[in-house]
Amino acid sequence: HKKHHNAYVTNLNVAQEKLAEAEAKNDINTIISLQPALRFNGGGHINHSIFWEVLSPNGGGEPTGDLMHCIKRDFGSYEEMKKELSASAVSVQGSGWAWLGFNPVSGRLSVSACANQDPLEATAGLVPLFGIDVWEHAYYLQYKNVSPDYVKAIFNVANWDNVARSLSEAK
Repeated sequence: HKKHHNAYVTNLNVAQEKLAEAEAKNDINTIISLQPALRFNGGGHINHSIFWEVLSPNGGGEPTGDLMHCIKRDFGSYEEMKKELSASAVSVQGSGWAWLGFNPVSGRLSVSACANQDPLEATAGLVPLFGIDVWEHAYYLQYKNVSPDYVKAIFNVANWDNVARSLSEAK
């Protein structure tokens, strides 16, 4: 919270101030040059804000209600969804995120991966429900370089109530 997420917020605020100045001057070159900083830091803020909410020391277990119904409908089973989401997470090369998202066009759940801090909704059109941070800083202290162990363990702290609430809002 205090290091990584704070840095994204601080740098996003700086980029937004520069953007406002550039827009006031109609400085198109500067506006364009700020897009990577806005994407990276804005995405870092969005992604981490969701991440803190979908984890809980009292989490784990399996989803219930409409969320579980949608998981079974779209993946066949909770285990299949976990397998697909986990495979997506461990296949991220370098840094990024794996997501369980809701497609508002099809009304179905989907798994997707994003590089770096790219935000899911802005880049893939999916409403983010449950994200797995696969940046090395998320797991290296406890899991060293064994990201599959981290990905497997994250389901033990999943806050499915929050994910279900996000799904309901997305619908």
